[in-house]
Amino acid sequence: MIGVVQRVSEASVTINGAVEGKIGTGIMLLLGIEEADTQEDIEWLSRKIVNLRIFNDDDGVMNRSLAEVGGDILLISQFTLHASTKKGNRPSYIKAARPDVAIPLYEKMIARLQADLQREIETGEFGADMKVALVNDGPVTIIIDTKNKA
Repeated sequence: MIGVVQRVSEASVTINGAVEGKIGTGIMLLLGIEEADTQEDIEWLSRKIVNLRIFNDDDGVMNRSLAEVGGDILLISQFTLHASTKKGNRPSYIKAARPDVAIPLYEKMIARLQADLQREIETGEFGADMKVALVNDGPVTIIIDTKNKA
């Protein structure tokens, strides 16, 4: 499972012309799910994201977590995070999980993030054509791969 964490001052997702999810200060999370992902990956990544100290303290040092600043999460599924560009110019998405595997894991990730954050999160729609807008604060962008925990 790959998560691209972006600290934002605002973010939104629009589907078919309607805003479906919107946050202010928080994290916009792009989530790529692969066939080998498990509940363990979900739990580890969720804890990591909620507790990642990427928000400024009173001295301007990134020392506060999402939970500490009361920030929100906008979660967007993105299979293209598992693109392989080793051969040719057309990416291969063979490593990305098929919908029958990915959708249940995506839904479990939503539930886990909500439990860890102790409130609802905003989401896009799995498999939809989404228009994502954000103001990356910092900019701060961190890529986390659950297969590289050690």
